[in-house]
Amino acid sequence: MSGSREVRLVSTPVGLPRPEDFTVVAVPVPMPGDGEVLVRNHYFHVFAALRTVLGGGVEDAPFPPIHPGDTLFGAAVGEVVAAPADASLRPGALVFHWQGWREYAAVPVAQVQPLGDALADPAAHLSSARAAYAALRQSGLAAGETVFVSGAAGAVGSLAGQIARLLGAGRVIGSTGSAAKARRLVDELGYDDVVLRGGAPFADGLAKAAPDGIDVVIDNVGGEQLQAAVAAARPGARIVLVGALAGQLAPDSTGTVASVALDTFALILKHITLRGLDNTVATDWSERFGDWLGRGEITFPSVRVSGIEHAARALSETIAGQHFGTVIVEV
Repeated sequence: MSGSREVRLVSTPVGLPRPEDFTVVAVPVPMPGDGEVLVRNHYFHVFAALRTVLGGGVEDAPFPPIHPGDTLFGAAVGEVVAAPADASLRPGALVFHWQGWREYAAVPVAQVQPLGDALADPAAHLSSARAAYAALRQSGLAAGETVFVSGAAGAVGSLAGQIARLLGAGRVIGSTGSAAKARRLVDELGYDDVVLRGGAPFADGLAKAAPDGIDVVIDNVGGEQLQAAVAAARPGARIVLVGALAGQLAPDSTGTVASVALDTFALILKHITLRGLDNTVATDWSERFGDWLGRGEITFPSVRVSGIEHAARALSETIAGQHFGTVIVEV
């Protein structure tokens, strides 16, 4: 433990974040205080929505803004190096916490979650399976229904389509930005059809992919894709809002506003339910996810980037949509 490294913000990005907006800094290994454990991180999650906190954050959101000079943060999995004598955690235990983007972290015991053996791959604890599963549970998905997942090639979407199928969906439709990703979604993850954004009007493509309408929407994007989903929704459709990437990744904004105009008449006349994600409905997600993984009924699409010095580039590539699935840095 001669030292540690961490990724810090150099300057507030103008437009979308670039690798030069960050730097890797050598620092002493932190000394844990009272009630803290010292963790050696092995993996941390790189997620595009980090752009929002880099741009100043959103009021009442659970994550604070990141200012120049601050170390980035995010979900991480690591190994306990030292722990208080009265803590149940012991050195060598694998844990989940939110102080990623650094090699070593001093974390309050109350903010550390011990990892059981439900998932054979520790990095899989950084998946968005919990959000995907919670959103589908919250939607009240019934057997045979049609599901639309926006941003299907991302961390949530690459799992939501698979989970929807396992929970009984009759037809699963996704959206993505490239033909190559669309092929993978169909060939590898079991999507029935994928609508490409950026070409013909998105609403026309979604209507063609779902001629009989949509019952459940797992929305990670917002913007025109959410508008199209409302137009294609069947009576009684349920929409669960998970993300707002259309606003968060808009190059001409700070990423802190995600406005979208919806047809209120459609919401009223079709009795559409529109709700924000509630993760608390997924208390059994790790057991279900681990069981599905163990039986080969689901895959965990991920991109592994080796070395903290490549993390800023990985973030820029993730925001640009260059990767498929969950992006993880191996420290």
